[in-house]
Amino acid sequence: MRLTRQTNYAMRILMYCAANDGRLSRIPEIASAYSVSELFLFKILQPLVEAKLVETVRGRNGGVRLGRPPEAISLFDVVRVTEESFAMAECFENDATECPLVDSCSLNSALREALNAFFEVLARHSIADLVAAKSDMRGLLGIEATFEPRALAG
Repeated sequence: MRLTRQTNYAMRILMYCAANDGRLSRIPEIASAYSVSELFLFKILQPLVEAKLVETVRGRNGGVRLGRPPEAISLFDVVRVTEESFAMAECFENDATECPLVDSCSLNSALREALNAFFEVLARHSIADLVAAKSDMRGLLGIEATFEPRALAG
């Protein structure tokens, strides 16, 4: 099975937001980090917003951030939102009546089992897992460290 480019970049948007530690991320920054067009990322955002995987803040200082903790967003959540079809073979589709074995095919059964195993693995991994796998994720993505003022000793 091959995931679409949309799914790939949806995961990358979520990874960027997770690496940005809850701060608002701007689409131009994300697009620059991954060398992809802003328009393409805006298109991907819509289903992510609808599924509450990300939330948007409008305005001059707006941006996007995760809609829930990165530990609570599985890769399966993303795939379910961004992929249109999980048909691994023509016989998976609803109108596949040309094959005489369609109702009792062992191939169909084996492919469904494989697809379910794929989904189970995706469900075990979260966006947080992907970000934690690289200790220098922020640097790799070009996310600048922000100054955190300390309380002055008095």
